Parts: sequence; C-alpha cells; structure tokens
Amino acid sequence: MSTTSASGTPPTSPPTPTTPARATSAYAALTRAGHRAYTRDRTTLFFTFAFPLLFLVVFGLIFHGMTVEESGRPYINYIAPGVLSWGVANAAVFGVGFVIMQWRRDDILRLIRMTPTPLPTILGSRYVLALAIGTTQAAMFVLVAMLPFFGLEPAGSWPLALPVLFLGITAFLAVGVIVGSYARTPEAVAAVANCLMVPMAFLSGSFFPLDAMPGWMQDISLVLPLRYFNDGISAAVTGDGGGGDILVACGGITAFAVVFGAIALKTFRWSDQS
Repeated sequence: MSTTSASGTPPTSPPTPTTPARATSAYAALTRAGHRAYTRDRTTLFFTFAFPLLFLVVFGLIFHGMTVEESGRPYINYIAPGVLSWGVANAAVFGVGFVIMQWRRDDILRLIRMTPTPLPTILGSRYVLALAIGTTQAAMFVLVAMLPFFGLEPAGSWPLALPVLFLGITAFLAVGVIVGSYARTPEAVAAVANCLMVPMAFLSGSFFPLDAMPGWMQDISLVLPLRYFNDGISAAVTGDGGGGDILVACGGITAFAVVFGAIALKTFRWSDQS
C-alpha cells in the first residue's frame, strides 16, 4: 500500500550514497584491512625489511674497502642503490602477487565483485600500502648503509630519489598484479616472481656494476625496468649523474609502468573460472 504526502505526491526516499562515496568507503575499508593483515603477519613483516639489508651486509663484508676498477668509486656507491631498488621492487611484486592469488583462490575477489567496488579501488588500496612499505624500506636501508662500516654518503640530491621510488613501486606493483592473476598457488607465485626478479637483479646492475659487464649484457639491461630504477636511485642518492639522468630513468620507469599497468588491467581475473 503506497502513501502520499499532503500535496498528493509520493514521499521521497533518503538519498543513496553516490558512486564516488561508495568507492571511497570501499577504498578506506580495503586499505585498513590490508594494513592490519600485513602488520599481524610478523614473519612477512620482518623479512620484507630484513631481506635487502641481509644482501647489503653480505656484499658489504665481501667488498669492504674495495673500489670499482673502471670508475675508482667505492663499491658501496654501486651496491647500495642497486640492492635498495631491487629490494623495494621485490617487495612490491611479491606483496601484491600473493594477495591477489590468495583473494582469488579464496573467492574474496568474487565477493568483492558483487559489491559496487571497482577494480581500481582494490588495486589503489594495495598501491598505498606498497608505497608505505617501500618508503619505509628505503629509509631503513639508507640509514644502515650510512653506518661507518658501509660508508654510504648520500648526496644533496637524495630527495630526487622519491619520485623514482614511487614510479618504481608503481611499475613493479603492476608486475605483481600480472603474476598474481595467473598463479594459482603460493608456490607458483614464488616461482614466477623469482624467475623474473633474480635474473633481472644481475642483468640490471643491482648486484654487479654495469660498467664491469660485457657490452651485450649492458644492451640487454636497457629493456629491463629494474635498470632504470637502479639508475634513478643511484643518480639521486649518490650524486653519480645529474638531473637529466634522473629524468631519463623516470621516463623509462613510467613507460614500463604504463605498459605493465595496461596488461594488468586487461588480464586481471576475479576468479579461477573467469
């Protein structure tokens, strides 16, 4: 039975939230849930930050006091920025790759899809978390590398590493989404991600200076996103290069981020059946 107002017109129902309001609410809820899940997993939390520091310590012990023959610069000036960028990229790929795979396997993505939550909102919540983790990783890494034993002395241009860092996280987060969209088990995520990230670390100069590599290996590195991530971080943190080098690195990372982002959105799967 319907009712009418005194003027004879049906009463208006309360306004429903707009789509932007719903998306904002979903984004906030997903971000909070992701943060709680991450901080409660103490093992993952520890190794996310300890893993790149472990490589820094190992290489620091091996090459302590040594310089690179081709340039005469301390080895720490090469190894620290490279290990830093690789560690941040690694965390971005593995972090979102495992989450996307687990959410799809446990039908969480299918349930989210039944709500008015668009895909960019889901990925945006993971992106903010990845930025926070990557920034914290970088700060801790640089502070340890500045200890007298390692001897890294950041140049005055170090703030320029921030845009490089954000762009690098963006590109490798997209790689992680692609990996997580296809891998169906945690073992598959680890296998695929390691097959991508470990060879890329060596070919891009994270663990070995590009100046000391054969020419053909240096040519291969030009088609790898980690090469530009390394170059940008190195130029900003150590001052080994000018603003032009940082811009070139940012341009290269941006191109990869756009390509990987488009592939990630195109290939994203809400369930193993779709």
